Amino acid sequence: MSKYIMEPSRTFGEFLIIPNLTKRDNGSQNVSLKTPLVKFTRGQKPAYELEIPFISAAMQSVSGEKMAHALAAAGGIATIFCSQTVEDHAKMAANIRAAGTLAVHAVNTHDYRDRIPALVNAGAEILCLDSSDGFSEWQSDVIKFVHDNYGDKIKIGAGNVVAADGFRYLADAGADFIKIGIGGGSICITREQKGIGRGQASAVIDVAAARDAYFAEHGIYVPICSDGGIVYDNHVIMALAMGADFVMMGRYFAQFDESPSKKTTIDGKPMKEYWGEGSARARNWQRYGKTGMVFVEGVDSYIPAAGPMTETLDKTIAKIKSTMGNCGSNDLQTFYKTTRLTVISPASHAEGSAHNVSVK
Repeated sequence: MSKYIMEPSRTFGEFLIIPNLTKRDNGSQNVSLKTPLVKFTRGQKPAYELEIPFISAAMQSVSGEKMAHALAAAGGIATIFCSQTVEDHAKMAANIRAAGTLAVHAVNTHDYRDRIPALVNAGAEILCLDSSDGFSEWQSDVIKFVHDNYGDKIKIGAGNVVAADGFRYLADAGADFIKIGIGGGSICITREQKGIGRGQASAVIDVAAARDAYFAEHGIYVPICSDGGIVYDNHVIMALAMGADFVMMGRYFAQFDESPSKKTTIDGKPMKEYWGEGSARARNWQRYGKTGMVFVEGVDSYIPAAGPMTETLDKTIAKIKSTMGNCGSNDLQTFYKTTRLTVISPASHAEGSAHNVSVK
């Protein structure tokens, strides 16, 4: 018979952080957001690190060359989409690498034998499997292909997973980092179409515990990326407090001038196009294979345009550092290890917003 988990599947919006003692040296200027991008052995440094815990989603409407350069300059990294021909992808990889910019390049389980060599020849160093459900033998095959052909020279992330067993499977297969999340993106409808997924907070909490146990057992730290489920800046903070090493966001980065989607005007307001890789518009044959889509897992939409990335990203970073200071943490590892979180009720959620006043 089926197995049931009766604990509710939680989202980031259902939690608040209880402050710890703020010490005199917990000012934002002393807070570091540096985080590992790829796995490392205890006592050693990872081959790649991020200065800020942000990675843009592997989406046509999010991560092009311009986003790759802008996000790298800010200390994060972009994931270039694989829903394009191998030739076009390789050209983009070469252009990005020629500027001294590092990016992650999405690959899939269908044409990886052609795509991966082309990307590596173009200068790609970090790859990531792009799938709504990565707990599969196909992903293990791709990871093995990379290790057999390139050894430790090329890094490859995998996912997505939402539970400990999925993490452990991909970690044992040799994944360099693992993405968490099924159906939590603003344009993703996988949960309502297929009935699979998990609330993002529950998924991150479960997988973070599995990562810690794996590190204790094997001495190998495999970073985890929370992908999806983020609506507000405080959700980024919750993901990091729950153990994510970095967060992947689509809508957040799609709103900026640096994203490749078109800008338009609707009802007098500047908007940007934003569509999912599981939507009909993406025509993502790389993800779905030669048979193509039988049904969609994403929508085509518009979001408010926010102008250049720098100002908004700086505000988000400032909020993270401020909260970490409230918790007595000057680095993300301490933040995760010492932070206390509490589940909130609908009434306390309402209490936390402006209420009983007329807002100007």
